[in-house]
Amino acid sequence: MALELAAPGARLSQLVVVPDFWKGMMGDDWLNNASTRDAYGRHVEQQLEREIEAEVARVRARAGELGLRYERRVVLGKPAECLLEAAAMLKPELVVIGSPRRAKVKGLRSRMQLETLVRALAVPLLIVPYPG
Repeated sequence: MALELAAPGARLSQLVVVPDFWKGMMGDDWLNNASTRDAYGRHVEQQLEREIEAEVARVRARAGELGLRYERRVVLGKPAECLLEAAAMLKPELVVIGSPRRAKVKGLRSRMQLETLVRALAVPLLIVPYPG
């Protein structure tokens, strides 16, 4: 939706927030030594990086086709807090986020703290319904 709304030449800033609970995702309940935990941690990080970079490449390519100036930020933290920090720094005209996925739809169901976001966001917020 952000791609559709942006005028040619506009800046499109994509924020990818890796929820902070991933930081502790080490499988300690079933991994029993440090080298196995480290290997598993690297695997999880690499998988996240691949998924993020695939999404970034898709959006970057589409933004280029539309004549938009594209930038991306990838951060680790709480989604609402990270979005508020990015919005304060970037000063966008509009913030666009997706609605939560429907039940049984594949993918991470991380929760955006909407109350935190709408109370502190100083620009308009558009919540786009999940497709389908």
